[in-house]
Amino acid sequence: METGAQIVESGTTAGSGGPSDDRHLSTGVVFETLSSHRRRYTLHYLKQVDGSVTIRDLSEQIAAWENRIDRRAVTPKQRKRVYTALHQTHLPMMDRVGAVVYDKDRGTVTITADLQAFNVYLDVVPRDDIPWSQFYLALGSVLSALIVVAALGFAPFSYVGGFGYALFVATAFTLVGAVHTLRDRRTLVGTTSTPPDVEPPREVAEEG
Repeated sequence: METGAQIVESGTTAGSGGPSDDRHLSTGVVFETLSSHRRRYTLHYLKQVDGSVTIRDLSEQIAAWENRIDRRAVTPKQRKRVYTALHQTHLPMMDRVGAVVYDKDRGTVTITADLQAFNVYLDVVPRDDIPWSQFYLALGSVLSALIVVAALGFAPFSYVGGFGYALFVATAFTLVGAVHTLRDRRTLVGTTSTPPDVEPPREVAEEG
């Protein structure tokens, strides 16, 4: 499975509070941050809560997602493993580049206004599938070829009028666009109950 990301800047970062006021969070920095699943999970959780969280709380939630279990089932050992990695590696890196504010003394983590200005979509493509960009290209090519064949008078394609083909093309792209939009909502970091590349535990899915 190949995983990529689409980043859409949805606001301005000028004049926002916090230590990142004097620098703009570049797209490259965002991609570097997303290269680790624990950093992706961190951003997902911070966007969900939209405020400061303790590293203990963050570690417990990430451990639950990693082990695909309910948060109440996380063991101290599982939480400590994540806690150590976050404290020693991931959070200092994210704080350094301006993605989060990590207060070591208080043990709290806060997402920065710079990163809040980005809408981040994770694009997960199975090995036997193709990216949406290639799908739209293929769909456009097939529809264009169909219209050319009809215009050249080949039966039975020539039996359908120009209005019929226009309606068919418009409907096809509208339906595909609707599916794409719904899928993007499920892969937008911070908007779903679990990160885009994690399925909820079976017992939680059944309860929901």
